[in-house]
Parts: sequence; C-alpha cells; structure tokens
Amino acid sequence: MMEERRTVTALLLLVLGHLTTALEVPLDLSQPPTITHQSPKDYIIDPRENIIIHCEAKGKPHPSFSWTRDGTHFDIDQLPNVHMKQRSGTLVVDISNEKAEHYEGTYQCTARNDHGTALSHNMVVRQSRSPLWSKEKIKPIVVQEGVPLVLPCRPPAGLPPPIIFWMDNNFQRLPQSRRVSQSLNGDLYFSNVLRADSRNDYICYARFPHTQTIQQKQPITVKVLNLDAINDTVAAFYNDTDLFSEEPTDERRPTFLTPSGPSNSKMVLRGQVLEMECIAEGLPTPEISWTKVSGELPAERTTLLHYQKTLRIVNVSEADAGEYRCLARNDLGSVHQIIHVSVKAAPYWISGSPKNLILAPGENGALTCRASGTPKPAINWAMNGVPIENSPNDLSRRVDDDTIIFTNVQTGSSAVYQCNVSNEYGYLLSNAFVNVLSEPPRVLTPAHQVYQVIKNHQALLDCSSFGSPIPEITWFKDSRASTLDGDPYKIHDNGTLEIHGSQTRHNGKYTCVSKNMLGISENHVYLEVKEPTRILKQPEYKVVQRGRAAVFECKVKHDPTLIPTMTWLKDDDELPDDERLVVDSDSLTITDVTDSDAGVYTCIMNTTLDHDTASAELTVVELPDPPTDLELTEQKKRSVQLTWTPGDEHNSPIEKFIIQFEDSLHHKGHWHNLTEVSGMKTTAHLKLSPFAHYTFRVLALNGVGLSRPSPPSRMYKTEPTAPDENPADVHGFGTEHDNLVISWKPLTAIQSNGHGLHYRVMWRLKGVESDWTAVTVRNTSKFVVSGTPTFAMYELKVQALNDHGAGPEPAVAHGYSGEDLPLAAPDNVHVQVISSTQAAVHWDAVPAKLLRGHLKGYKVYYWKERSLHKHNHHHEEKQILTFSGNHTHGKLPGLHPFSLYSCHIRVFNGKGEGPPSPIQQFETPEGVPGAPSSLVITDSNVDSLTLEWNPPHDRNGHITGYTLKYQPVNNTNALGPLEELALPSNETSVVLVNLKYSTRYKFYLNAKTKIGAGPSISQEAVTIMDEALLSQLDLHLGTGNTQTPHPNAQPYPRHPTHRAPPVSEDFGNVSSAIADDGVQISWEYTGPEKDIYVEYKMKDSEGEEWHKELVNGSDNFVVKGLKAGVSYLVRLVASDQSDLPLQHSRELLVSVPAVASRQVDIATQGWFIGLMCAIALLILILLIICFIQRNKGGKYPVKEKEDAHTDPEFQPMKEEDCTFGEYSDNEDHKPLKGSRTPSNGTVKREDSDDSLVDYGEGGDGQFNEDGSFIGQYSGKSGCRDNPEGPESSEAPSPVNAMNSLNSFV
Repeated sequence: MMEERRTVTALLLLVLGHLTTALEVPLDLSQPPTITHQSPKDYIIDPRENIIIHCEAKGKPHPSFSWTRDGTHFDIDQLPNVHMKQRSGTLVVDISNEKAEHYEGTYQCTARNDHGTALSHNMVVRQSRSPLWSKEKIKPIVVQEGVPLVLPCRPPAGLPPPIIFWMDNNFQRLPQSRRVSQSLNGDLYFSNVLRADSRNDYICYARFPHTQTIQQKQPITVKVLNLDAINDTVAAFYNDTDLFSEEPTDERRPTFLTPSGPSNSKMVLRGQVLEMECIAEGLPTPEISWTKVSGELPAERTTLLHYQKTLRIVNVSEADAGEYRCLARNDLGSVHQIIHVSVKAAPYWISGSPKNLILAPGENGALTCRASGTPKPAINWAMNGVPIENSPNDLSRRVDDDTIIFTNVQTGSSAVYQCNVSNEYGYLLSNAFVNVLSEPPRVLTPAHQVYQVIKNHQALLDCSSFGSPIPEITWFKDSRASTLDGDPYKIHDNGTLEIHGSQTRHNGKYTCVSKNMLGISENHVYLEVKEPTRILKQPEYKVVQRGRAAVFECKVKHDPTLIPTMTWLKDDDELPDDERLVVDSDSLTITDVTDSDAGVYTCIMNTTLDHDTASAELTVVELPDPPTDLELTEQKKRSVQLTWTPGDEHNSPIEKFIIQFEDSLHHKGHWHNLTEVSGMKTTAHLKLSPFAHYTFRVLALNGVGLSRPSPPSRMYKTEPTAPDENPADVHGFGTEHDNLVISWKPLTAIQSNGHGLHYRVMWRLKGVESDWTAVTVRNTSKFVVSGTPTFAMYELKVQALNDHGAGPEPAVAHGYSGEDLPLAAPDNVHVQVISSTQAAVHWDAVPAKLLRGHLKGYKVYYWKERSLHKHNHHHEEKQILTFSGNHTHGKLPGLHPFSLYSCHIRVFNGKGEGPPSPIQQFETPEGVPGAPSSLVITDSNVDSLTLEWNPPHDRNGHITGYTLKYQPVNNTNALGPLEELALPSNETSVVLVNLKYSTRYKFYLNAKTKIGAGPSISQEAVTIMDEALLSQLDLHLGTGNTQTPHPNAQPYPRHPTHRAPPVSEDFGNVSSAIADDGVQISWEYTGPEKDIYVEYKMKDSEGEEWHKELVNGSDNFVVKGLKAGVSYLVRLVASDQSDLPLQHSRELLVSVPAVASRQVDIATQGWFIGLMCAIALLILILLIICFIQRNKGGKYPVKEKEDAHTDPEFQPMKEEDCTFGEYSDNEDHKPLKGSRTPSNGTVKREDSDDSLVDYGEGGDGQFNEDGSFIGQYSGKSGCRDNPEGPESSEAPSPVNAMNSLNSFV
C-alpha cells in the first residue's frame, strides 16, 4: 500500500505543470465536447411564456445533443411543440396550446462527438406560482393603550416566496420604528400601542417577483382605547369584537414576542445568508442589542436591520457557527435570548473544478476533483457519461479517490470525464476532457499589438499560446540579448509578461517565443510607458462674497502623447447649465456668485490611460442681514434691556453686534455707538443718561463686514435730573505774573441731565485757612482770576449745576498763578577739566523762592576764547548745553585741546531765563596734534626728492617735532624696508638723498607734542631717470608732437598745493593737498556757528551743479571719488536756512594727477630708450639715401627702365608679397600711368588693365610737372621703395621722410 502511495505522489509531481494551467484548444483542432452554457439547476419559468431550456457546447467535430427527463430519454421528435435550436442543444417548448405545468421535471442535456460525451447538470424546471389570498372576514381589533400587538400577514405560499410589506389604502408604506416593525415572516409587531395607532387600513401586500404580481390581504382595523373608553364601548363591540387585553397599561420590563422560549436553534448553509430576529414588547419600548457568545461578530459581513431587531450575516462560513445572544432592555429591566446556529455545507470546490487536460502522446497527467462539504460529500467518476467502473479498462488510467492519474497516454485516449460530488444538501457536476494531441506551438495573441501603460504602474503583455506538448514561453526585448526574467520582470503560467513599476526605459519592442519539441512560434508586441497625469495646482477652498467672482485653478501635467479631457463636477454631479460658469483649459470661473453656487467643485483630468482628481469647496458669504424685531424691556430710569432677532449670517458667523443710539433731543440725526455684545447674544442691558430721547438700532458684524442698520426701536425718554458728574480736566495756570486761569472740560448736552447748565468755579490759596472764593459762569470753559501773587499754589474746584440741582461735590485740583523770570543765578560755579576735549561743570541749585516758577532746568553757555599757542583772540560763537530738571552738574564735550574757554550758567523756568552766573574760564591741556595740513614733493631728481609740508591746523599744543617715515614700493605693490627720520619743529621741508633712481617711494609724516604723536599724512613720489632723458622728453612735448608719452614716464605733479584767499573773512588758510584716497581740503573758520560744506565740481563744466559734502565739527576733509587727470573747482560754504546768498570762500583750483603705474615699465629704462633712439636714427639715414638714389636718374617711363635691365631676375613688383611680377608681351604697347601722358592730357582706363594705381591702396597717384609718377612703388602698400625707380624733378620731401620715420616708430 505504501509503495502504491509513493507511485501516485511521484506521478502527481510529474504532472504538476498540467494542474497549474488550463489551455484553451483552438476550435480548428480535434477536441471532445465542452458544455459552454446551461440553464440553472433550479429553473423557475413564467407560465405565460414559452419554455427555453439552455444547453450549448463546443467541440471538433461539432457535438450532437440529446435530453433526458426525469431520468428517461426525452424524445423531442414525438412532441410537435418541442424543438431543438440548430447546432445547439437548447430546447424550446411552445406552450401556447399547452399548460406549462405539463413540462415540469428534471432535465439533463448530453453533448457527443467522436472524442467523448459531456453532460449538463440536472435542471429542475418548475413554473412560478402566485396564488390568491383565501377570502376571510377579519374582525376589528380593539386594544388597550400600551399593550403589545401582532398583526398577522400569513401570505399564500408562492414560487418563489413573495416579498411582504405593509401599506395603507393610499399605497403609502406604514411608518415603522423601534416600537413598530415587520418581522421576517411578514407579521407586523407593536411593542406597545398608542392612541395614534388607531386606523382601519392596515393592509399586508405580497409581491411575487417572478411574475411581477402583487396580492393584497383584507384591511385590518385597529382601535386603541384607554381603560375608561373600553368600559364605555365594550358592550357595543361585544358581539363582533375580539378584546385582546384587559390588563392595566402600567410600565413593564421587556419580554420577547419572537422567538419564543429561552433558547432556539437555527441551521444555515455555507455561503448563504443568516438572518435572526428578536422582537420584544415592553413599556417603555425596549432596545435590542446583539452579541456572539463565543466570539466577535464579523463586522464586514454583519448588518443590523429593522431598528436592530434583525441580525443579518452574509456569505456564511463555518466560523459563524455558535451561540448568539440578543438582549432587550428598557428602564425597568432586561431579558435575553440565546440562538444556537449550526452551519452545514453543500459540496463546494476547494481548488476549482477539474480542468481540461491536453497531453501529447507518451505524456503523463492527472484530473483532480477536490471538493468539500458538511457532511463530507461522496465523489463519483464517470467517463463519457458512463460510471467509470463500467467503462472499458484502460491501463494508462488509474482512479485514486478524487484523482484520475494518466500515464503514457496514446492517441485515441481522448474522452470526457465527469466528476459528481454530492451530499444531502446538494451536488456538484463537472466535465473535464482529456485530449491527446501532437501540435507545434502557435501564439494566439494578435501580432504587433501596442500596449500603453502609465509610468510606475504594472504592465501586462499577453502571450496566449497553444501547443502539445505544452510550449515553453520566453520573452526578449529589442535585441534579444538575454531573456527577461527576474525583477522587474515576471512571466506568468499563461505566458503573460508582467513588468512591475514600468519606467521609460522599458519602452520598446518585446518578442514572445513559444517553443516545444515540435516547433517554435513568436510574436512581437510594443510597450509605451506614458507619464502620469498629475494635477500640479489644485483648486483651493474659496470663501467668496455674493456677487463677486470665484476662480478655481486646476493646472495639470500629462503625457504629451495622450489627449486629456477636463471635466468639472459640482457636488459629484454635472455643472449647472449656466453662462456664469466658464470652463477654461485650466480653470473654472464663476462670475456673479449666488448662494446656489455653494458646494464642492471637483476637477477631473482624464486620459485614455489614467486620471487625476482634486476638489475644493466654495462657501458663499455676504454681509449679514440686519437684525429685526427690536424690543425694549425692563425699562428703568437709567437703564433698559434691548432684545432683537439676528438676521441671516450668510455662512459667515456673526462676530459681534453693535448697538447705536440717537438722542433726538440733543443731536437729532446723529447716531453714536453705545456698546457692543458678542455675536452669540441677542440681548443687551443698556445704561442710559437722564434727560435724553433715545432711539436704538443694532448692526451685525461678520467676516465680510457690517450689516445695514436694523429698523430703529421705539423712542425711550429719560427724565431730567441734577448733573451726575462735574467737569473733568480742571487745571490752574497763569498767563501773566499776577493772574490765575482756571480751565475745565465742559459737560456735553447729554451729560447736563437737564436745562440751565452752569458752573460754580471756586478757588483759594493753598496752605492758607480761608474761605473758598466762588463765581458762577455759563457757556464757558475757563475763568481768569486777577491780582494774584506770583507763582502761588491754589486749590481749585469746578461744580456743575442745572435747573434741577447741583452735581456731586467736586474734587479738589491744584494750580499755580503766573510765573516770572528767576531772580538769581546759580552760585558756586566751578569747572573741572577732565581731558583735553572734555570738562565737568558744577553749580549750586537756585533756591525755589527765587525761581518764581516751575523749574525747567539749567543752561550752560560756553565758548572758546582762543588757542593757547596763539596770542590773537579768536572768539567763537557760544555753545549751549541744556540740562533739564534739577541738575547741579554736567559735562562739556567736544572741546579743543590747548585752548582757553569761558562759561556761565542760567536757570530757566516756564517764563524764561534768569541772570547769568559770573563767567568762569578754564584751559584745556595739550593733546596730540592733527595731521600736517599738506605734504608735497617740490623737486624730484634721479636719486633725491624734496618734501615740503605745512604744520597741522590743529596743533593742540606746542609742536615738538616731526617724524618722517618712507619706504620703496616695487611693481607688485610690495613695501620695502621702512626708514625713519626725526625732524625739528621749525622745519617745513627736507631733501632726501641717496635714493634709488626710477623708484616709487611712499612717505608718512606726522607731528608730535609733548603728549604724543598725531595722525600722519602720506604721499607717494617717483625718482626720475636722468636729466638728459628728462630734457629730451620735455623738448619732445614742447615741439607739438601729438603722441602721449608712456604714463610711467610722467613726472609726478610738481605743484599739488593751491591756496585761495577767502572771499569772506570767516574762512582763512584754505588749501588742498593730494592724499592717499583723494584730495584733502583744509581751512580755518572763525565765523558764527553754521553748517559747513565742501562743494566741488569739474572745471569748465558750465551748468553743472556743485557736489556738496557736510563737514561740521572739522577743519579738514578728504574729497574722494575724483577722476585722475581732471581739474576741479573747490569752495567752502557756511550756511543756515536764513542765509541768502550763501557765504562761501574763494574757489580753489585743484588738479588731480594722473595715476602713475607702480610697475617699472621697460619703456622707462634709460638703456632701452637710448637703443630705440639709435635705431630710429639709423633708419632715418637709410631712408634719406633711398630717396636720393631714387631721384638720380632721368625722367623715363617705367616700361623703358624695365627694358633697360638685362637681368632676368628683375621683375615688376607685386603688392601682395612685395615681389616683382612679369609683364605679358601683349601689354608692351600699352602706356603706363607712370609714363608721360598723351597730348590730350588724358589716360583712358580701358587702355591699361594693369596700371600701377592698382598696386596701391589709393586710387590716385602723384604726378610731377611733366607728368611723371613720383611714388609708383611706394605709398600705402607697405613695400620697400625701389632704389632704381624713375627720377623725380622735385627733391625728396623731409616731411615725408619724417612721416616714414613716425610710421615706423
């Protein structure tokens, strides 16, 4: 037995390929029959129509058909009203003269051909039935209110069963609820009845779906009464009424109406629908809930119907078996019911029905009929409709329970095998043929098919093929370099090539090759990978005010080879047909938006392969509607409550309400804001003033804006009374030294609280026990008290009064009478010098009694008398420092070192300044000096330079000497060693010797006092080459030569310092000096304090505006950004806003030198210049000799000179390469332009095509007096002149010689 099992297992492994694929045999090949279409097993027919029982099959040759009915042969030839369709097994029964019920029964179809027989399943044919309700007299039902009730339906049995529903006489469904519902059997259940349930048209309907007919039960009358009504009417209904209940209608706990008993059981078949119900009565109405005792309810397959009274589970499986618990609960208790569910199963396939088997001769295979069921089904095999045990014996076939194994099959073994699987709940019948064929492969997929797929999506390329033995499928791409296998490629069993995540690189031609031992077949298909369609800019949520426009953008990117289609939807439906909705290529515009336009708009971009969608919502908003229904309640003397009804907020929540009022008594027509409340409120408690005629209105504010005002409320008047408040902002001050002005903010009309508003003004001296002085005034906001002492404190009060009385007691305010100038100056003023530029000043405060006003502060006046190194007085305008408040010291900044200063101090109040303190003088110590005012190079030699400078403008002490530092600078701007030279203070020039010739030096000069050295001024200069060459260059420049010498050869400017006498006496010692980064302008200014500017512009620039630089607080300034080699006009300007015209110095002419290169150019070297001069002189001599030789001969034509030469090497000159060409013989008689002209004085162009003019750049030659040509072979051609040329009657021109020299150089 074990050996037999091993053999079966081995054979199963051998035929695994046949089990995993089902091949379709092309219809042009021989094959057993296959049932392709048949009527269902349970076939219900309509008795009003002909009976059609389907049976279709295919095969080669085409099969023939026969039928059995109830297990016996059905001879259609004997029945004239029954026929079979051509080339089909379908039966058609004409029942026009017959009853359909005569043809009820179990039918089976058989299809045969030479290779086997196939059977259909059994088809049980029954006609549908929709019987009428049996007539019955239904008595009215009278019940007490609150009791349960069941209205039975009990429809007639039909085929198929009818659908039950309850309606009234108007064909309207009766309303159902948790209290009233229909059960699964069609009865109508009331958990408890109400008086409203009374009616006479409870009608049960049964609809038979197959015949589409509806049957109606007789109406049922229900009358619900309370207990008193039953006692009054029971006698009238006693003879013909069933009284269902006489129990009281008190509240009660639930009990089940269905199912009955503590537990129930239910059986359901696998794959069908399980429905269980629990209906309970009780008062109040119970609630039903479901649970599974032994597990969880399958959420995806479970539905609760009929207000949770019915539990429905679809596609039942064995896991759904178990106990289910339904619970009914109300306020008085609960009750539950257990339902035991068992699941049985009619037979079902485990791995599908048996598949057709195509084998080549000698191959092995197997048919498997694997099924299951509960209870376990029996499996029976048949071959060509005959039980397999009764079939001819075949050594290549072996039956092993649910499998038939074939080994070494041979031609002629083809047959159809039937597998019948059955148990008590049903059966399965399946046909599967074994076809023994020898066929080379063929590809069934159409050739050259183009597949298109979106990038990153799966691509499936079909390769459906057939062959026996089963062919092997391989795929290639483009060049067939290798088979396609492995990621991202996958070849399925049916030959389909799957490409996971297609990319652009997968585009191209694919070849499918189908191959078996009998041959090979191939097919070509093409794959195009397209870019996905993507919405790049999605429509966005819009909040749009009504009447405006909304624009939804939907910008899309798609594959250019695909044709896109844009579609817009509104709320998942088509856009309304409205001209206000404009669809463009990438947007949707809605103009003049209305409320109906609100919704969700969806943009859909479709192509033939994919699509993309995006949605956005449009919310239409508008100003809120004005509130309405304003009412005044809780009316009091000083308050009232206002209520209103909000208007429509138009999709934008109301943020707040604004309450406004109009006082028609005081400000008729003027509305004022009174208060605001939250948008959630509709009432406001308003505080009111007396003596006013109020009218109120309300405005609503949302995100769009303010609504229109509501209609005004009715007028509400308040009674007059005495003022509630006194004037605010009471102040006292003086405008003169002997008065007191009392001012206040007057009350408004609505604050007056009544007619006759006036004020009581009261005052008295502070600190003096005296009575208040009072006056009464009207229509004013101030009162002046005269004859007061100077700057005395007063107590002040202002009280409001009207015709109804006085206001509350006013608060006391304080004020001062008028101020006068202070009487005293600060005492004990002394100055402490902190540094050369800063000093501290101290003083004693002025006593308060001498201030005669509010202390505002102290002013320190200080000025520079003179510099200590000069004896002339130099008075400067006073400077003022103000120290607010009660200060007694301060610092004086920005002082000049080594100077004499004076100062005094004044106290000031609101009236003005007091007398000055005695003048204090102090001296500032020495400081470091400023930079020398100028540094210039006045003499430049081969190895020496002369430097001159001016002392600093700001000496800031006694100059003790100067320090000069200098160093060479090479052509890479690198600095050489630094030399330092100490100079005495009385020197203003120095000669530096033993310097390197033609070398650039940089100089730094600073002055020093005993305090230290000040900043330096710098300058650069170049030593010249030698005196002889310098003289030559000066002579060359003076002869009018227009050529500019090399910039490196330019000597440095020898007069960079310019002085201009001042136009105004305020400016002195105005000078300029060349600095590192510009031109330094220096000056001395002795005028009053003003803004000082340096102004400059280019010389000879008419109409150009002056450039202005502010230079306050300094006596020198470097003007930057000037152009090299350009002269400028510079002046200093002192200005304030009142000066017209401007006060300025005399204009100073400043020449900015051209920048000298720091590189030592070879052109500046003496040896190079000398060499160039020698070469030029030699060339000049050679050219003079050339001209002399050229003019020594007679005046001969050029042609004659050529003939005179016997040297065969001599040739006429050519322009292109300065060689001599050959004249042709046919030109011997043509005169040259260089020869004597004819007697008529003309030379014709056509007489010579080879004139010498053609060899020069110009078209005109120069002729002497006798017509001979002077410059035949010279001129602009650039070639050397022929020394043997014709003589000229004129001497050689020295000008031409010089020009030749110049052009050479």
